[in-house]
Amino acid sequence: MWILRSQAEPGEAPVTFRIPDGTIKTIGRAARADFLLDRALVSRLHCRLTAAAGTLEVLDLTSTNGTFVNDRPVQRSALVHGDRLRVGRVELAVERT
Repeated sequence: MWILRSQAEPGEAPVTFRIPDGTIKTIGRAARADFLLDRALVSRLHCRLTAAAGTLEVLDLTSTNGTFVNDRPVQRSALVHGDRLRVGRVELAVERT
């Protein structure tokens, strides 16, 4: 299981997303996203997360403001425990449980 967790920001509640192995989830501000993140600079369907056999990969879905891993812009990237995934202004800590 992978966990993506944000820190509390002024005026915003922290978010936690759980991603079991063998699943594909999307993050965005549209109701059709698996993980709803209605925040500034987040696209309707911003990125896709694929968890398989102990690995986690993020794929940017041509978002307007980009997807970042450890402050670097990415189109596609593997994620590991301890990475920081930024979607819009929200930074999510990546954890493996």
